[in-house]
Amino acid sequence: MLKTRIISALIMAPLVICGVLFLDNPPFAAILGVVLLAGVWEWGHLIPLQSLAARGLYTAGVAVLMAVSWKLGLPNLIKPLLVIAFGWWLCALLWLSRPQCCAQPAVSNTAIKMLAGALVIVPAWASLVTLHDYGDRGPVLTLILMMMVWLADIGAYFAGRRWGRTRLAPAVSPGKTWQGVYGGMFSSLVFAALAGWWFSGSFKWTLAFMTVSLLAVMFSVAGDLIESLMKRHSGIKDSGTIIPGHGGVFDRIDSLVAAAPLFLIGFLWLGL
Repeated sequence: MLKTRIISALIMAPLVICGVLFLDNPPFAAILGVVLLAGVWEWGHLIPLQSLAARGLYTAGVAVLMAVSWKLGLPNLIKPLLVIAFGWWLCALLWLSRPQCCAQPAVSNTAIKMLAGALVIVPAWASLVTLHDYGDRGPVLTLILMMMVWLADIGAYFAGRRWGRTRLAPAVSPGKTWQGVYGGMFSSLVFAALAGWWFSGSFKWTLAFMTVSLLAVMFSVAGDLIESLMKRHSGIKDSGTIIPGHGGVFDRIDSLVAAAPLFLIGFLWLGL
């Protein structure tokens, strides 16, 4: 399994890096939108929406929200979207503390999970597109954010396997531990320190950047756990099977979609 995961990552990583660094913002937004909509399709499976037609309509509805946001202009909408995202992820933390909430099949619970999927995906897409369009340094900042989330996942995986003892959220994801979280935070902070200094050459800027990065990584854990909660409610192991060794698309973006809005909030708040 680990070998398959590594091979898949080695194939995907260069494609993602080239796309982030060399695509202009409109094609980047379009391709990112397609990837995230694939995640929405899988979220529909986790809700679960039983019919393919229902999942298709749900995915199309989120696509319309993204298209309308683009049409109206993300610079005009990004601050309200970030406020919505921040409010949603605070609610998500509360939901994780009460994992039985919305667990039973019911129309109201399905509606809540459909809304949650839109709140996860649309602000994340808008945040990544906005960051990518942040002048000449936008693509590099976007790649740094992605790499930081990847390293947090890798650090959490290996630290959890080596030192994991204390369960993080046993009712949601029994395999995750606090030691894994600390390992992920440590690896991402080291990377943020190196990247911040390389990017700015300023100790003050680097320290602020590390603070923003820590905020983003903390919420990336919530993104991972929210997907785990959805899986536990629906009794599904993976969101999909499209990526060998990794599962579905949402299995790969769950941390990033939570980290991106919080990263951009901190970035704009501190005036970086």
